[in-house]
Amino acid sequence: MCWLLFFYPMEHLSLLSIISIGFASFIIGISKAGIRGLDAFQVVLMAVIFGSKASTGIVLPLLCVADVLAVLYYKKSVDWKIFFALMPSMIIGVFAGLFLGHYIDEPMFKKIMALIVLLTLALLFRSEFLKKDSPVPNTKAYTYAMGLMAGFTTMIGNLAGAFANIYFLGLRVSKAAFLGTVSWVFLFINLFKLPLQAFYWDNIGLSSLKIDLYLLPIVLIGFFVGIKLVGKIREDLFRKIVLIMTVLGSLFLVFT
Repeated sequence: MCWLLFFYPMEHLSLLSIISIGFASFIIGISKAGIRGLDAFQVVLMAVIFGSKASTGIVLPLLCVADVLAVLYYKKSVDWKIFFALMPSMIIGVFAGLFLGHYIDEPMFKKIMALIVLLTLALLFRSEFLKKDSPVPNTKAYTYAMGLMAGFTTMIGNLAGAFANIYFLGLRVSKAAFLGTVSWVFLFINLFKLPLQAFYWDNIGLSSLKIDLYLLPIVLIGFFVGIKLVGKIREDLFRKIVLIMTVLGSLFLVFT
């Protein structure tokens, strides 16, 4: 029972809910460390407990802290060309999600996330199975489309990870370039989102930040565990692991 005192800002929640929140926080850390594709698990768990929109306000500051750690760790392996190619369309996608998300009710919000995941799975199937020996089209139009979807999904549900994974897997960049560039992409875009959610959606405040303070240690543990795991993954296995995790996470979101 003493252990539960650690979570006293959430004393109205059941033990199962508290464990789920802790597990979701651990996923945030381990995913940002480089075990990509697990995002959907924490999105679903947090949304079930706090509600779809409210959960994004709780999760976003935790993502920002983990992004800072990831950038510090992978700062020497960034492909700035990819970063700047994605940013314009991602920012537009963020604003699209900002205005549309403000008027979408909870049931519709969840349906949109499920449809987005189905699209993600279709893109994965196309790039990995139908055209196994060739990368996803590396064109300005494709980059713009992926950036737009990533920006939109990160705003309405912190679900951009799946689209980012598809894009980077398609480019067939190295493990180091993947992790370094994606860390900078999400640090920038998540910091960009903070004031928008705080002042326009009004879902980040003292109450949500208080919860974040109690979840932050778990995020940090997840991050350092993830760093250890990533260091043991061979270059040739990294791509397969990211793909499998993205598919599993997407299926989890669709069927929950």
